[in-house]
Amino acid sequence: MTNKERPRIAIVDPNTLSVIGLKQLLQNVIPILTIETYGSMSELTANHPEQFFHFFVAMNIVLENRAFFTENRRKTIVLTLSLDGGSQLSEFHCICINQPEQALVRSLLMLEQHAHGDGRNLPEMPRILQQKILSDREIEVMALIVQGYINKEIADRLNIGLSTVVTHRKNIMDKLGMKSVSALTIYAVMHGYVDINKI
Repeated sequence: MTNKERPRIAIVDPNTLSVIGLKQLLQNVIPILTIETYGSMSELTANHPEQFFHFFVAMNIVLENRAFFTENRRKTIVLTLSLDGGSQLSEFHCICINQPEQALVRSLLMLEQHAHGDGRNLPEMPRILQQKILSDREIEVMALIVQGYINKEIADRLNIGLSTVVTHRKNIMDKLGMKSVSALTIYAVMHGYVDINKI
């Protein structure tokens, strides 16, 4: 794969809402991905499955097409509905999609960091995404936000006023064009501002 190619990911799941949500989260976690979605195995096989870097697949589709996914085990991430992945799928990477957003984001970030050596195995991020956009103080505030501190605690820790924290928080969201703490968490971890083990 050359540096110019964007890794292609396939999401295979008949649940449209699940697919839309996962696609959005994955694009936040790894913006360089090209993500294609399929509602069934037949749709995937009709679209050259060998071109995909990874498959995010609903458990029932993996079970119905076990030979294909076992052969592609290193590329397959099974989407489960419970935290207990089930012993029958222990040979696969599994992600529980039935958990709070923050926990799901953390699972995706852990997968990206461990499977891809902190992104070393992926093409470089576009320059615009590598630029430092936030001031040092905004980075400090952001790091505390994604670690779960509330505004008052952030103000106390950084020895600044509560209104200053609120202003920093608004500026961070505006500068990054983000609307949720989950998106902010992804940004902070992917840029190395926060250790994933602290969220």
